[in-house]
Amino acid sequence: MALAPEDLDFISNFSTLWAVFLGAVLATLGGFAATQMEWYIERRRRERNAALFFGEVLTTLNLILGYAENTKKIGDPYGPITMRMLRSAMGEIDIYNRNREQLYDLSHADLRARLHTLILRITMSLDGVNDATTTITALERELDVPDLRDEERTKLEARVATLQQNRESGYEYLMENAVQLKIVIKELEPIARFNYDAMEKSVRNA
Repeated sequence: MALAPEDLDFISNFSTLWAVFLGAVLATLGGFAATQMEWYIERRRRERNAALFFGEVLTTLNLILGYAENTKKIGDPYGPITMRMLRSAMGEIDIYNRNREQLYDLSHADLRARLHTLILRITMSLDGVNDATTTITALERELDVPDLRDEERTKLEARVATLQQNRESGYEYLMENAVQLKIVIKELEPIARFNYDAMEKSVRNA
């Protein structure tokens, strides 16, 4: 059966329609792929920035706690220099807390959880040492009162001794957790694409 001229027109129009449809599909897929690629690149960029930030904060915190451990061995274990170091450590934790939302840019849920709980444990330990030191200082002022009754003096001395013991336990717990800082930093390094050993070395040699 021979095709009429109008049949050829229909076939030609159908081919054109199919080409338009195929072009629209390919354009949609291309746009979707470009959007996904852009999202992936931005996600990786944010994750790297977060790893760089937290790695730097933890490295600085680790250095400060190391300095505190050294100063504690010289003179008064909880003298002004040691306490100044511990307050500086709290300053680094304040920086962490102000930028904590960046934690969710890290795709590793386990790493996020361990990093955050580690900071919490260190914070509680620092708060405990600082609070105990403040209370001990206040009680020692009371003990300096010349006309203090013997009974009251005995109570105050017993309380000071208990606080000193609690403070030392809190400090030991602080240093136990400080050891974990290096482990978390090492896990951040491949994400940040940065070696924090070099940063620590340059600070120590400064």
